[in-house]
Amino acid sequence: MDHVYRVIELIGTSKKSWEDAARNAVESHAKTLRDLRVAQIKELDMRVENGKVILYRAKVSVSFKYNQ
Repeated sequence: MDHVYRVIELIGTSKKSWEDAARNAVESHAKTLRDLRVAQIKELDMRVENGKVILYRAKVSVSFKYNQ
């Protein structure tokens, strides 16, 4: 059977690392989206205050099965 997948972008954050930021984005939305298939890191950045990194951010594209 053929399937259709939808792709959306999510942004996760973490005070520890980019890996945690990406994981937070995917795992928090896995609770509401069915059949997540693939996650791809699109962009990494950080928030800096007073010369110190205070927040890591990961923009992630995720695909999931689209049920019409």
